[in-house]
Amino acid sequence: MLEKDNDGNDKLVRFGVSMEQGLLERFDKLTAKKGYANRSEAIRDLVRAELVKHRWQESKSTRQVAVLAIVYEHEHSDLMHKLMHFQHENENLIISSVHIHMDRDNCMEVLILRGQTKQIEQFAENIISIKGVKYGQLMRGTTGKEI
Repeated sequence: MLEKDNDGNDKLVRFGVSMEQGLLERFDKLTAKKGYANRSEAIRDLVRAELVKHRWQESKSTRQVAVLAIVYEHEHSDLMHKLMHFQHENENLIISSVHIHMDRDNCMEVLILRGQTKQIEQFAENIISIKGVKYGQLMRGTTGKEI
């Protein structure tokens, strides 16, 4: 059971970390560049990111959230039809979508997804692999409960 402070928050625990001086100097530069107030905040974010990554890897049946961003040429043969058809077939995974006109030829679509890990990853792979999609990236997210 996690210990709580007087306000009901997880108790803060201090611990030591040893690392090579050069590695620490590079980490401090990165921490400052990203605007962290201190090393602790940066380390907490790194730990949270690894916990989210591990959560996605450990169970393909767990319900997760994610964001899928794709960039494509909207005039590419029947690409729009394929994208819409595939999205409608998987409407249970899509919470929301945003369509952005990048320039005369290119569009970006951002899909917010919720579902089982395996289903989200398969959906993303299928969308990204459609001929005419120039770029696709799945950002694996978290509900925040486990971190």
